[in-house]
Amino acid sequence: MHRSSLCCDIEHGEGNHPVSMIDPDQFKTPLFDAMVALAECRKVSFHTPGHKSGKGISTRFRKFVGSKIFSIDLTTLDEVDSLHKPIGVIKEAQALAASAYGAERSFFLLNGTTGGNHAMILATCTPKDTVLVARNAHKSVLAGLVFSGAQPVFYLPEVDPNLKITLNVTYEATVAAIDACPEAKVLFLTSPNYYGICADLIRITDYAHQKGLVVLVDEAHGPHLKFHPDLPISAMEAGADIAVQSTHKIIGGMTQASMLHAQGKRIDMTTLAAVLRFVQSTSPSYILMASLDLARMQMATEGKKLLDKAIRLAEDTRDRINRIPGLSCFGRMEVANPLFARMGGLDVTKLTIRVRDLGLSGYEVSKILNAQFHIQVEMADATNVLVIVSIGDRRDDLNRLVDALREVSKEYHGKATPSETLMDTALPPLGGPARMTPRAAFFSDYQYVPLTSACGKTSAEMVTVYPPGIPLLMPGEVVTQDVVDYIQAMDRLGATIDGLSAHNTRLAIVKE
Repeated sequence: MHRSSLCCDIEHGEGNHPVSMIDPDQFKTPLFDAMVALAECRKVSFHTPGHKSGKGISTRFRKFVGSKIFSIDLTTLDEVDSLHKPIGVIKEAQALAASAYGAERSFFLLNGTTGGNHAMILATCTPKDTVLVARNAHKSVLAGLVFSGAQPVFYLPEVDPNLKITLNVTYEATVAAIDACPEAKVLFLTSPNYYGICADLIRITDYAHQKGLVVLVDEAHGPHLKFHPDLPISAMEAGADIAVQSTHKIIGGMTQASMLHAQGKRIDMTTLAAVLRFVQSTSPSYILMASLDLARMQMATEGKKLLDKAIRLAEDTRDRINRIPGLSCFGRMEVANPLFARMGGLDVTKLTIRVRDLGLSGYEVSKILNAQFHIQVEMADATNVLVIVSIGDRRDDLNRLVDALREVSKEYHGKATPSETLMDTALPPLGGPARMTPRAAFFSDYQYVPLTSACGKTSAEMVTVYPPGIPLLMPGEVVTQDVVDYIQAMDRLGATIDGLSAHNTRLAIVKE
């Protein structure tokens, strides 16, 4: 198993992480320091961006955010290096990230993990290569398959019929999928999922490598896992070949700022770097890159301390929520379902709050919390609301959440009558029969038909409930009645549905 070479290991925590001394180099922030130094030189700028260190920015904008931020909104210059051909401070910042995360190479991503998912597939697959994909993949993974022309073979994650959520793929299901598809070159996993549930990455990666597969992991929700022993093991520690992480989702990166980590002889680093030049902007945001440099430093030097606090807050909040009538919030101790024993662990900083017993949908509770209590949750589904507890949360924030949930319980528990739609809500139907590859279907001639008339036809569009953004339908799949019923039920419950037109009533299908 790959381990970070930061320092010598002292002991291992529950998540199989090494607990290490801090590498003094990790206190460095080379990119950010170079940007500040350049801004303080007050050089005359005859280059982009056109606002010229904020002098051309709208007064309203400048008054609200302050003026300093614009002085480090830079372009590619000698002093601050180039993302697409780094030879100076960006190269050094990315090397520090690789050391912190236990990777051979790390790359800054400025199009979120979406761009990283595209890059992973394009760097490891040629057109018509077979890729095994766990069907709980994000829509960006399917977009990468469309771009690449690779041939996906999907296999299903486990689902919990009580919680009505998708868990993750098991080792046994992955072994069966690999054995049934000997022509596959790549295995694509998502871990953790939106609910913080991880796959058994160590065993899965080991078996996939034995069979000659490259292992790619969408680890968007796991940029913090490496830095605390009580969290599940990270993809790089488990031996994955490439992983992408949304630094902005959980730790201190700004929105859109993510990282890609790679290691080992199965990856052609030159090809990977070339692909990243294709999928990333030629005008990268230095502010976003600076946030990555600083977020890495913060986690490498004080991540355990910060995550200690976040985990304590999350566990305390989970315990208090579980004492509120009509609510429950599963954790490591509360999960009795034997399916969970086949997973790779739970990120306890994710709070999945089941609200169905209040007689309300997750969408309704999300709106109540927002409108009445000024609390915004990360996600809602038919039966739950999801809360992320991060290093930026304070006890007062969690107290407000618990107090608001108590008020919602008093108002609705035992009084609200759940809608027929909520009572009949099924599990998300994933993995319908495929008639064409995603790429072939996406580029086919298409026409719009009423969703109710689409059964038996081939979808030309990707349809997701967002978030979490896992496709219910993807290009090339046959539209089934179960999918139509589920989409209509989610629409009645108030979900945000992407991929349909005319108020969620029409679907693009491949012309016959």
